[in-house]
Amino acid sequence: MYYKVICGRKCILGTLQLAPCLMVIIRCNLEEVPNSKRKRLRPGKISPRRLVPNHIQRPPYVKTRMAPGIASGHEVHDLKGIECMRASGRLAAQVLNYAGTLVKPGITTDEIDQAVHQMIIDNGAYPSPLGYGGFPKSVCTSVNECICHGIPDSCPLEDGDIINIDVTVYLNGYHGDTSATFFCGDVDEEASNLVKVTKECLDKAISICAPGVEFKKIGKTIHDHADKFRYGVVRQFVGHGVGRVFHADPVVLHFRNNGGGCMVLNQTFTIEPMLTIGSINPVMWDDNWTVITADGSLSAQFEHTILITEHGAEILTHCED
Repeated sequence: MYYKVICGRKCILGTLQLAPCLMVIIRCNLEEVPNSKRKRLRPGKISPRRLVPNHIQRPPYVKTRMAPGIASGHEVHDLKGIECMRASGRLAAQVLNYAGTLVKPGITTDEIDQAVHQMIIDNGAYPSPLGYGGFPKSVCTSVNECICHGIPDSCPLEDGDIINIDVTVYLNGYHGDTSATFFCGDVDEEASNLVKVTKECLDKAISICAPGVEFKKIGKTIHDHADKFRYGVVRQFVGHGVGRVFHADPVVLHFRNNGGGCMVLNQTFTIEPMLTIGSINPVMWDDNWTVITADGSLSAQFEHTILITEHGAEILTHCED
């Protein structure tokens, strides 16, 4: 067993977006992770990388396995850019909604990835995760204690699981990014309540967004609501600007903080809180992607891409279907 401790202003480990000046412990021996009352996650077989037709526009990072990290400068758009963001956000929402309908006992996360991949390319878009820093799949699927960045594989979902599906599409040069946590079969009250409160945290955070609002109020809003139910708020993974680049400033913290910066008109960014029932400490598998809770407790996440408007915030990844 070994550990890595990473600390820096804007820490990027592989392609993971980490909060400024925070530490994340990386532990690569699966057998050393404490047992939970649920069956522990184990990696399955990963199928070959799926192909994307040549005519589909690719983001620049696809040509390299290096993660571009968080780009400096906020994503603020003109009218054309806003319409492009609405289009990419709408497609991402439609894909996520479809992916959620596939969740049932027995389906593998690789099968979900296949369906997501096909729907994205059928709509003339590129699946943003594919090839980002070497990520091998077109969507992230994070089951039970997986906090984020789970790699789709051959493992089937089981009755009572919860799964976060994180979809990002690159359409006409703009990324739309969204995720939700879904129930697989009959889910117990413990899991159901966690998912419900996590969604409420996102909704409450979006409701306070508007031009001139300090970004730190997002973290306070989320943390205050999570505290009412004694849930933990994961600190090491953050929201971010999104648009022409996948990850840009600002870094959006989901916990109480004293960070600076205010929202501006026509700006786009994500809010994506991750809550846990137990430990908020992340443990990374040796695939350098999959991040689970240190104690095996459940984790849930929801995410939207939003646009700051004169009247507040427009959710670009809301699915009306």
